[in-house]
Amino acid sequence: MAAFTLAHLSDPHLPPLPEPSATELAGKRVFGYLNWRRNRHKYHRREVLDVLVSDLRAQSPDHIAVTGDFVNLALEAEFPAARAWLESVGPPDQVSAIPGNHDLYVPATRHRFAETFADYLADDETQNPAAFPYLRKRGPLMLIGLTSALPTAPLMATGTLGASQLAALEQRLAGLSSQTFRVLLVHHPLRSHTRVKRLTDSRQLIALLKRHGVELILHGHDHVHSTIWIDGPGRSIPAVGVSSASSLAHGRYPSAAYNLFSVAREGNGWRCDMIVRGINDAMRMREIRR
Repeated sequence: MAAFTLAHLSDPHLPPLPEPSATELAGKRVFGYLNWRRNRHKYHRREVLDVLVSDLRAQSPDHIAVTGDFVNLALEAEFPAARAWLESVGPPDQVSAIPGNHDLYVPATRHRFAETFADYLADDETQNPAAFPYLRKRGPLMLIGLTSALPTAPLMATGTLGASQLAALEQRLAGLSSQTFRVLLVHHPLRSHTRVKRLTDSRQLIALLKRHGVELILHGHDHVHSTIWIDGPGRSIPAVGVSSASSLAHGRYPSAAYNLFSVAREGNGWRCDMIVRGINDAMRMREIRR
């Protein structure tokens, strides 16, 4: 059986940011807007994102996973542009998406992500875009989409799964066939070095995965390359993060990149190889890690 390729990108923070109206620029959005004007607009660049997506499409992956933060302040004007961008990445049957904290930045527009990207979130069986976790089978992969996104207080970027989503995840994992390569999609990393960006119930998720296991966890949020290993039932599980898909290198943050996974059966188990492709200072893509 030929290997199945899965591309993973995250945190496009689609630039440029539309100018907010006076009524939109209130509460938490004030802080986010000032941060964008002072800093983030320098590093999140549309031309970077376009080069990265062009290279990704040239690799012809079998499926693409995008783990959140499509927009910046969750302004009404951001969502149509984000939808058009995702359509340029691929159609709903070839792309799976989950929300990030910026996609549900404020309560007023927390519903807009599910409305805008409904067919990219739809569960194979129920076709319900508002229910997490969703399951989408693609080749030998079972993609399991979670949402850790919710509006938070100013200067906070935490995520929470919640008891009901964790219970639903446990039930769905218990019913999955061992013949599938299970890929868990979640925006927030399972371990964080700062309280303001952490997944608040990561301990519960880690305990659940120790009981039921998956083969691979993909996340974004931190805008850095990372791999940690957590205990599964019988073996360790890799949890892999990736840099922002639109970012120039700055400080501790690397330039835009995506991960490309090649998954194939090997004996009674699986083989999964990863390539990292990133953009350099000359705005050219290159393989930066295998």
